[in-house]
Amino acid sequence: MNASGAPSSESLERDASQINARHGKIDAGEIAVGVILGRTSEFFDFFVYAIASVIVFPALIFPYAGALGGTLLSFAVFAVAFLARPIGSALFIAIDRKFGRGTKLTIALLLLGASTVCLGFLPSFQSAGHWAAVMLIVLRIGQGIALGGTWDGMPSLLAMSSPADKKGWYAMVPQLGAPLGLIVASALFGYLVAKLAPQDFYSWGWRYPFFVAFAINVVALFARLRIVVTPTFQSAFHSSELKPTAIGATIKEDGAGILVGAFAPLAAFAMFHMVTVYPLSWVYLYTDESPARFLMIELVGACFGVAAILLSGWLADRYGRRKLLGASVAAIAVFSGFAPQLLDGGVAGELAYMIVGFILLGLAFGQASGVIASGFSARNRYTASALTSDLAWLFGAGFAPLAALWLSASFGAAAGGLYLLSGALITLLALWLNRSLGLARD
Repeated sequence: MNASGAPSSESLERDASQINARHGKIDAGEIAVGVILGRTSEFFDFFVYAIASVIVFPALIFPYAGALGGTLLSFAVFAVAFLARPIGSALFIAIDRKFGRGTKLTIALLLLGASTVCLGFLPSFQSAGHWAAVMLIVLRIGQGIALGGTWDGMPSLLAMSSPADKKGWYAMVPQLGAPLGLIVASALFGYLVAKLAPQDFYSWGWRYPFFVAFAINVVALFARLRIVVTPTFQSAFHSSELKPTAIGATIKEDGAGILVGAFAPLAAFAMFHMVTVYPLSWVYLYTDESPARFLMIELVGACFGVAAILLSGWLADRYGRRKLLGASVAAIAVFSGFAPQLLDGGVAGELAYMIVGFILLGLAFGQASGVIASGFSARNRYTASALTSDLAWLFGAGFAPLAALWLSASFGAAAGGLYLLSGALITLLALWLNRSLGLARD
């Protein structure tokens, strides 16, 4: 226990080690469960904020800007976390190197949980004026910095311990957290919106998911610490395969791979927001449809996304990860040509948009990270993967809802499709550079 009476990182790691000693050796399947649980908790936090940024914050924090203007301002704050995330990575890599991974994860996940739960106490513009927006920005920065520290190297551990003919299968495991987190967040918000009177929802109902997020983070923290202190993980750490290296040295040795890797998943990450945050904002602003109903459509689409990510693992092992990613991105480029018409085609069109979109997202997103991470040197893989992930989310996802909604509102829904097409073309270029520059190793 520390001076405040809360359990310290050392006590949490000790308790986790004792459980491991009683339970016996943890196999790859259990590591996969820990990875999925950890990523699901992160994405649940992500989607709770994303949904609130569409149906809550414009009215609560930016009522003076109108429906569209308030949503655009909300999306601008949404992007702040992605700007802060690389800063968080630099900070927490230093903590990791000095104090260990258990300490880093404990601080990062508690900061993420605290920032998220504090959002549940956010005052409105009517009661706090512009200070409400200031508090929203500060808490969003806290989320971004914390997310920079949640990289624990377990996806790399899975990749390194996987059989040669199962690389694609293990590469897709961490990606399952995204649709699973969306399913839980959409179900919770959809239930609250449908069951509560509007005045109750905007008074207190919307706050409940942020409190739930904190509880999920606590469970995920212990589950991940339980994996981090296993002999297998510690052995990989001490052999330098998962050892955090200095950022400057990592960039010097693997800078080209990091740069290319930041743009290679652009289509998948752009598609990520084009089937989650952006369509919710479009439907909420430009149709009479209930947000609860569309959240259920998103939930259905996310179920197809889970199936597509699982399928991506099998296809990647059969035909190659790079080929699958290239084919998926080409399909996304085709989808961008008729996606706006589907989204503007009523409930049937929205359902088709979400199902097709999530299938394409699952196939691309399932392998987007593994293709590039496999090219890093073993010594730098931990830090290089963290930096690449941060930059990929920043370039591919951070400003996607803001850009897509502004383009669609200014020039019509088709402009959103052009934005998605640009992401697909950049990904294909990055994959070509990855191969041409000799960065690919798989």
